[in-house]
Amino acid sequence: MNMSLKTPHTGFEGIELYGELRQHEPMARHTSWRVGGVADRYYRPASITDLGRFMGVLPEDESLYWLGLGSNLLVRDGGVRGTIIATSPGLDGMDYLGEGRLRVEAGVASAKVARRSVAQGLSGVEFLAGIPGSFGGALAMNAGAFGGETWQHVAAVEMMDRQGQIHSYNAAEFSVGYRSVQGPVGQWFVAGVLQLDKGPDKKGQGLIKSLLSQRGQSQPIGLANAGSVFRNPPGDYAARLIETAGLKGRCEGAACVSDVHANFIINSGGASAAQIEMLIQFLQLEVQRVHGVQLETEVHIVGEAS
Repeated sequence: MNMSLKTPHTGFEGIELYGELRQHEPMARHTSWRVGGVADRYYRPASITDLGRFMGVLPEDESLYWLGLGSNLLVRDGGVRGTIIATSPGLDGMDYLGEGRLRVEAGVASAKVARRSVAQGLSGVEFLAGIPGSFGGALAMNAGAFGGETWQHVAAVEMMDRQGQIHSYNAAEFSVGYRSVQGPVGQWFVAGVLQLDKGPDKKGQGLIKSLLSQRGQSQPIGLANAGSVFRNPPGDYAARLIETAGLKGRCEGAACVSDVHANFIINSGGASAAQIEMLIQFLQLEVQRVHGVQLETEVHIVGEAS
């Protein structure tokens, strides 16, 4: 059953929905690695209000997985039992609130946030231009690049609970670290408010252009990947550890460590999620053997093995 975005219909459990609900949806269509088995249900809400209606009728024990633009995620070949909530493109609002405050919904691409902030004469989050995921994902993991981190600029957030109710919080109510954000359990980010500085448009545009140039030279742009696979350990870089262990270019089937950046794994064509996961585990074992360092994954791995 597929139901179209923006068209009102009687959907899950008989409620009126404006989003799109799909049954048995192949997740390889929605992940940047281009792998992943079938999800029981896949819902793209038309708005935050629409999402609230949908959440309000889901069973309390339903497993939920939140999806932005499909980066930073490995869905196993056996798929996921439960419901995927796809925030993009429905949660796409971006509004300037005045006094340097920009409200952004979870489904907006991080790169678009960077461009809009600069166009608004604001500065501080130009680094988001180098992050391939959604703003919701950036909030959830304190995404960063080129020395900047998302939560350095967050003033407040909006979260949704299992019943579809919205809760607002100040940034100070969260514990934030490197690629880590801890807050209320059983709630998910649907929007955030950034507090930014005033900055000349041309300077911001120039910085974005420079950062994208750096990214193009140092990352495997245009190849199927999920972004950085591992977190950088304290005082070091995962890419350096992998490369100096002699693992650059290492493959497991069609899953290969990038020749451009060793902290990226690419799907060179026809890789399975199992091959990617096996390569991840092999890299962890070899870096531990060679360097005595345990690499922790930055990508989220979900679902069942086939």
